[in-house]
Amino acid sequence: MTPHVSHADPPTVEPVYMEMRQGLGRPVVMTCRVLRAHPSRVLRFEWLLSNRLLHAGAFDAQRDETEYTIRSLNRDGWGEYTCNVINEAGAGKCTFQVTGKAYPPEFYYDTYSPLWQNRPRVYGFKLQWTQMNPNAVDRIVAYRLGIRQMGLQRWWEQEIPVDGAINKGELMTHNLTELIKPESYEVRLTPITRFGEGDSTIRIVTYSAPINPHLREFHCSFEEEAICMFTQDKNDDFDWTRHSAATRDTKYTPNTGPSGDRSGSKQGFYMYIETSRPRKEDEKARLVSPFFNVAPKNPYIITNPPAYCFGFFYHMYGKHIGTLNALLKQKGQTTSEAPAWSLNGNQGERWKQAKVSIHPTSSFQVVLEGIRGKGIEGDIAIDDVTLEEGECRDPPPNLSSKSPSTSSHIWLLCITLVMTLLEGQR
Repeated sequence: MTPHVSHADPPTVEPVYMEMRQGLGRPVVMTCRVLRAHPSRVLRFEWLLSNRLLHAGAFDAQRDETEYTIRSLNRDGWGEYTCNVINEAGAGKCTFQVTGKAYPPEFYYDTYSPLWQNRPRVYGFKLQWTQMNPNAVDRIVAYRLGIRQMGLQRWWEQEIPVDGAINKGELMTHNLTELIKPESYEVRLTPITRFGEGDSTIRIVTYSAPINPHLREFHCSFEEEAICMFTQDKNDDFDWTRHSAATRDTKYTPNTGPSGDRSGSKQGFYMYIETSRPRKEDEKARLVSPFFNVAPKNPYIITNPPAYCFGFFYHMYGKHIGTLNALLKQKGQTTSEAPAWSLNGNQGERWKQAKVSIHPTSSFQVVLEGIRGKGIEGDIAIDDVTLEEGECRDPPPNLSSKSPSTSSHIWLLCITLVMTLLEGQR
């Protein structure tokens, strides 16, 4: 008969690791529980801070846990507490990290139009956040704000002071200004208490045109993939394409389209219609802006509709260029109005600007419609779409408007010259 051998196992305990956050002067209670131990007769425990023994003893038969209490937490009490539960086979270990570190803030993302801008080259962003468990530790006295442009190493830092206690769920705001269009930024927010720095949170702020500007200015140069919340119309025949000259393949249709964006950059982006097969004559591509709200003087009735100046740059180069239309689409309208602006045919190998005054009576969108011409050399491009409050000042001439054509001006000039010569001969 083989003798029965009983093997011994070190105790299994919980929690293996636990972080406990607490403010100064408050109690902290740590409990280490034995889940199993064999043999369970001879169990001892010892509590240590770092490696300094605080308390030791033996388990009594009725209990499967041991507790250690800090009556009033002070600065010396922050650190790593361990409880070793020991039998003849070894030790099980509970670890408690006691800290006064504040929890991370939580950024609030679905802000109502958090971007704004009032100067052409900069934009602002309204940063909003709540504080996770603000009462778990000492009062947050400030936040350290770090910001850096994406792709750059250097952080700029400043402190945002906090007056009074922060309530759970309370929304805090800070305006970031002087951000350079169309750069994106990394933003880091760190709460500060008497303990020092808490846990940081990082988010990215990306430039996109405001969705609902009570406009001073809306400007979209299509540099970001989000294309300033423009969308492709679901009911047209094909889509506009976002491209830069650096990535565009011109070997198929070399005598058409732009060689750079409106600023002349090969890396800059623009939107264009690709007219190669399978596109057919008169097929349409429509690009629709986000909704803009009209800001009436009297909220109940708009008697005198406000004016907005809708501007964009166009490039219409190629012998098969079709038509480019700019339309105003108002909320609740089923039928589309006649274009506010229209131009067709080859306009030469350069970018030109169009501006048209529009007078919406309700919230509205602007639509850019490209229509394919007779053949493949017909790529129409657009860039730098703007919308500003007020009538357009000094709009460039629209070549399809009813103004006298250049040839009729020359004809009138010729008649005047002939008349003058005849007068002189008399």
